[in-house]
Amino acid sequence: MQEYGVESLTEIIDIEVLQEVQDKFAQATGLAAVIADKDGNPLTRPSCFTRFCELIRSTPGGLVKCQQSDAKLGLMASQSQKPVMAYCHAGLMDLAAPIIVNGKHLGSVLCGQVLPEKSPSKNRELAAYLFNCLGNLPDGDKLVEELPVMSTVRFEAAAGLLQIMAQYIVQIGINSLNEKLVNQKNMELMQEEASRIRLENDLKTMELKALQSQVNPHFLFNTLNTIVRLAMIEGAEETEKVSYALAHLLRYTLRRIEQEVTLLDEVKHVEEYLMIQQYRYGDRLKSEIDISEKAARLKLPILTLQPLVENAIVHGLEPKIEGGNIRIAAAEEGSIVRITVEDNGMGMTEQRLQEICHSLAAQTGRGHTTGIGFTNVIKRLSHYFGEKFSYEIHSEIAKGTRILLKCPLPEEVENDV
Repeated sequence: MQEYGVESLTEIIDIEVLQEVQDKFAQATGLAAVIADKDGNPLTRPSCFTRFCELIRSTPGGLVKCQQSDAKLGLMASQSQKPVMAYCHAGLMDLAAPIIVNGKHLGSVLCGQVLPEKSPSKNRELAAYLFNCLGNLPDGDKLVEELPVMSTVRFEAAAGLLQIMAQYIVQIGINSLNEKLVNQKNMELMQEEASRIRLENDLKTMELKALQSQVNPHFLFNTLNTIVRLAMIEGAEETEKVSYALAHLLRYTLRRIEQEVTLLDEVKHVEEYLMIQQYRYGDRLKSEIDISEKAARLKLPILTLQPLVENAIVHGLEPKIEGGNIRIAAAEEGSIVRITVEDNGMGMTEQRLQEICHSLAAQTGRGHTTGIGFTNVIKRLSHYFGEKFSYEIHSEIAKGTRILLKCPLPEEVENDV
């Protein structure tokens, strides 16, 4: 049975189960019975063995001949794939039915140790055989007389029962194999699923950590230049404000990317970012923030809001000579918090909007300051909130861009009056 890797009957059927089946057969038929492997070695304890055969098997030479006889008879049954009758080495009638599972001969059910009817010469031959094996025994003739005599008709009927018994054992073996295979397959599937989940989690963690580490040096360079210019032009008070804002900004940016924060934390981070950018752009940059009390308590992934504000400045307002305005708002609407980031900058073409949608599908895109672009913000929010999260992008050339995030509000916050 190559495909199952089973070479022995005992690998698929418990010995005690075989013993029980064999004992019941022997009791029902009155025949001696044993179940042997393909080489004739007994797998079970003998049932109803005659004293004659027990004595023969008690000698080393007799046991070897009995096992050889059983193996030969089992092979004959296997080749014919049905019960076979033959005389053993001692001259007794035996039956063997093959145990074949999926084309593999694993053993045989053997029974018999009987004399045929009307064969007085057999008694003399058996007595002589016994004498040759064990020498002169006081009750040797009695042992021969104790051997059961059975007609051919009864022996053929026993062969039918033996076949049923062998088929029953085969069915037990197949059921056991199928159960093992199902269990093995289920275990493999569970292990594969566990490995897949672990791999996905590892990839997500690695991706997010990689994004976290990609702090863009251009932003740091421009900010430090601003600090140096301020230090030269005015007193240290303004420089201190920018320095503190930058320190807080970097400290916040370098927190664990999988960390959960409130929308209020995100807004404070954006305020410090906007303060630094205000020194850089001057009157060209104006901002407005309006967050409701309930919306401020919404929990979401860290570094969600700042990349959207940065995109609005870099792509919307910076290319515009006169600059523009950024508005950040958040308010609850039933069980949803609507977060809006909008600007009155350059706007985008329909083609550019389509490219952004494609980049979302391809999971690409990178922001400037944190390395976390718009597509990654959307991906992280989708992963965090699941199917309840949605977003919209509206943009017109020369009029600006509006991004709307719809995040589910937790029940405890929603029901809090």
